[in-house]
Amino acid sequence: MSMRAEKTALVTGASSGIGAAFARLLAAEGYTPVLVARRTDRLTQVANEIRERTGTRCEVLTADLTDPKAPEWVVSQANEIVGGIDVLVNNAGLCRNETFAEAPWERAAGEIQLMVTAPTELIHRVLPHMRKRGWGRIVNISSVSALGPPGASLLYTGVKSYLLHTSQALDMELKPQGINLTALCPGQTRTEFHDVMGVREIADKMPGFMWQDADTVAAAGWKAVSKGKPVCIPGAMNGVMAYLTRPMTVNAAYSFGRKFNPFKDTAA
Repeated sequence: MSMRAEKTALVTGASSGIGAAFARLLAAEGYTPVLVARRTDRLTQVANEIRERTGTRCEVLTADLTDPKAPEWVVSQANEIVGGIDVLVNNAGLCRNETFAEAPWERAAGEIQLMVTAPTELIHRVLPHMRKRGWGRIVNISSVSALGPPGASLLYTGVKSYLLHTSQALDMELKPQGINLTALCPGQTRTEFHDVMGVREIADKMPGFMWQDADTVAAAGWKAVSKGKPVCIPGAMNGVMAYLTRPMTVNAAYSFGRKFNPFKDTAA
């Protein structure tokens, strides 16, 4: 990684939860965070907290990533403000408590845009800067649900499975260029997620040992991508669940896929 005055990080869904935790962590690590979410007031609150706690510069971009035009705008603005992105955290997401058949297509399309198209496009648009520098770190927030059997809740399980497998595939391609990708697969995490889904009452009945806090999850994800691990399942309980519900471990599956990777001659 070549030296320059400023190291930068773009974090989506940064107004709360795991996204805000990543923003705080990266600021403490010396990165200039660029925070992206729909809620300007919450983003500003997080940014002010980071500035007061660390004295670090922190930028805010208000954007709705369900808008197909948003990813290009976000990266363009970020490049103009901080001169390129060194770390990307694709955290923005949602999960609605409704069935696919009953949901209006516009909501299903928005979920696909937000959690499939937008993170994929953001990766593609930050890569030129990372490849030029020969260094980059990308974390895609998947879910432990991607490691188990399919579930309900509209397209959530399928979307998170896409992020899991895409992260591994792109890590194979880009690691030789100094760019690590990690699929972070948290389980039950104490955030606003369950309130948005409308299942807080159900979630609160789950035993305490199954839960993690957002700061712990973010720290595990950052440690994993720093070490070049393509998949991170934070928490012993989540690891056990993944093992019991998956015929092949994620590391074995990654090794198997890499063995037959058509780019293997360039892989590290």
